[in-house]
Formats: sequence, C-alpha cells, structure tokens
Amino acid sequence: QVQLVESGGGLVQPGGSLRLSCAASGSIFGYSVGWYRQAPGKQREFVASISTFSSTNYADSVKGRFTISRDNTKNTVYVQMNSLKPEDTAVYTCNFRAFWGQGTQVTVSS
Repeated sequence: QVQLVESGGGLVQPGGSLRLSCAASGSIFGYSVGWYRQAPGKQREFVASISTFSSTNYADSVKGRFTISRDNTKNTVYVQMNSLKPEDTAVYTCNFRAFWGQGTQVTVSS
C-alpha cells in the first residue's frame, strides 16, 4: 500500500501561482505519476503526467501554464501552476499506479 499526500493548495488571485506537491510513502521510481482535478459538479479530468524518464504530458487547458516535475530521491512529484484562472478552481489529486491521494483544494478568485 502506498500513501499519497498532496499539499500546496490554497486561495490565489487570478494570474497568481501555486506549487502543488504529491509525496509518496514509497518509491515512485520506474512509474509514471499524474495529476488530476475535479471541479464542483464536474467529472475528474486529467491535468498532467510525468513518466519515469521525465517525459511530460499536459491537458490542453493547462499547457504553457503548468509544469510538472519529479524528484525520485524524495518520492515527490510537483506541479507548478502559473497564470491561474478561475476555471482552474478544483480539488487536485495525484495518482500513482492504482493509488490516489486525498487531494488539495485550489481556489482561484479575486
């Protein structure tokens, strides 16, 4: 069993930035890790993923604004979110193999 703990969410104004972290209780080496989000009343959607070789993939809605990265020595994956928009408001959750974290709330509002 692997525990995933997300952190870094909060309230930010439009145009602002946040950096989310996803810390795993076990090694993430050799596996891809993804970030997803779910806004109120909407289905969960893919945000970004990073492979074991740090190849990245992004949803069109966040391309150019979000950057995903990983530190295998810390078993942690990050997503740097810049130029945030109100439509980025959601609970952000990370996924690793069959495991999901509890999520961290991101609210973009003035």
